[in-house]
Amino acid sequence: MNAGTSLDYTFYHVVLPATRVGAAIDLLADISVNASLDTALLDAEKRVVLEEMRLSEDSPRRFLGRRLFEALFEGHPYGRPVIGTPELVRGLTRETLLAFYRRLYAPEAFTLVVVGPVVPDEVLERARRTIGRLPRSGTQPLPAPVPPPLRPRKIELARPGAQAYLGLGWHAPRIDHADLAAVDLLVTILGEMRTSRLTRTLRDELGLVSSVNSGYSAMEAAGAVTITAQTDPKNLERVEAEILREIGRLRDEGITEAEHRRAVTTAEAQHEFAVETAEGRARTLGRAETVWRLSDELAYLDRLRTVTRAQIQAVANKYLDPARYVRIAFVPAR
Repeated sequence: MNAGTSLDYTFYHVVLPATRVGAAIDLLADISVNASLDTALLDAEKRVVLEEMRLSEDSPRRFLGRRLFEALFEGHPYGRPVIGTPELVRGLTRETLLAFYRRLYAPEAFTLVVVGPVVPDEVLERARRTIGRLPRSGTQPLPAPVPPPLRPRKIELARPGAQAYLGLGWHAPRIDHADLAAVDLLVTILGEMRTSRLTRTLRDELGLVSSVNSGYSAMEAAGAVTITAQTDPKNLERVEAEILREIGRLRDEGITEAEHRRAVTTAEAQHEFAVETAEGRARTLGRAETVWRLSDELAYLDRLRTVTRAQIQAVANKYLDPARYVRIAFVPAR
């Protein structure tokens, strides 16, 4: 059993024999509304969280991703670290935590997902007898706030080490937007495959980076496209210029049919890998039902296959403005 938190939702999951699914539902229902939040346990967990924060900052790539989101979503909840800050964690009291728990852990907000060799009717009946009987709070979820417009800027920070780390970021469509699939394929073509444009150009042909990757985070209120690279400090400015040049070429010229086919195949494979285990499928379906629509998740691959080359070029022009982005660079401390 474990748990996790994202920018949009929190989840608890249990992996166990199918014959014990009833007991797992009982357990999840119990911890969802009856947790004691003991002070001693809270103090112990604070130490664990503070250590997680330290380890996160020790990883340049993870810390770069966090700083990119801080810059992209300045003044918005997405710009705050999911795990919190050391000051907030140290100052957290049981009373504050309990008030949060009682306000937000309401049956109306739960999504129960069960994946495996189970009998659906039996699972539904067990859920009705447990979660279904929990008293409703009457709390309605607040709509996800719209982020403020992006404020382009360049930030440079000194960090220990011999390599420089570069991150560029743009606002992108949220998870329920019509452009979702096209942006997904665009990012795959840019930097999610071994044959992606940025990998081929910056690493294989020019030898400017040891790694370069692109990513697309589609969330409930907004999305973000990011490009990150690891390079020698002396190449930092040129790497940024080459990334923007490649983006400009894609915006002007579009993509080839071969790139289109490879991107669709790669996206299909990534999706299938994400749901090949019971745990992965449950997480994917739960996320869709919580912050998206389950019907859209089930139809996503078909939607992906209908995206045209012209649509991919169009979203590149719509979202990847080479003059409006945030840039974070970690450079070796002198």
